[in-house]
Amino acid sequence: MTIFSRIIAGEIPCYKIAEDDNFFAFLDINPVNWGHTLVVPKHETDYIFDLSDEELSAMTLFAKRVAKAIKAALPCRKVGVTVLGLEVPHAHIHLVPLKNEGDMDFSHKISDPDPEKMKQIAEAIRSNFE
Repeated sequence: MTIFSRIIAGEIPCYKIAEDDNFFAFLDINPVNWGHTLVVPKHETDYIFDLSDEELSAMTLFAKRVAKAIKAALPCRKVGVTVLGLEVPHAHIHLVPLKNEGDMDFSHKISDPDPEKMKQIAEAIRSNFE
């Protein structure tokens, strides 16, 4: 069971943003920018392109809804999207609020993010999710 599956199952706490029957979104605990969110399928699949066409399409549409909520909740020009998939063997999409392209630099993460600020950000995004 991956760490993401344990988060989805409620075994590990998270800053939850949204979920439906098939997908789950939560703040990254090692964010590259405030509001950095992960979107994952609820079933474990290591490689995003091993998802069926239908699952990948549905995941992208779910991520789009999350991105709209991020953009509405946080001051940013756009929400960047990337798929890396090497650090956890569970397919996931990174959504990062951007003011400039440097905000997507995964080598510069926010060290020791304040839990209270993370809670506030999660609530702000959650309240804009439709």
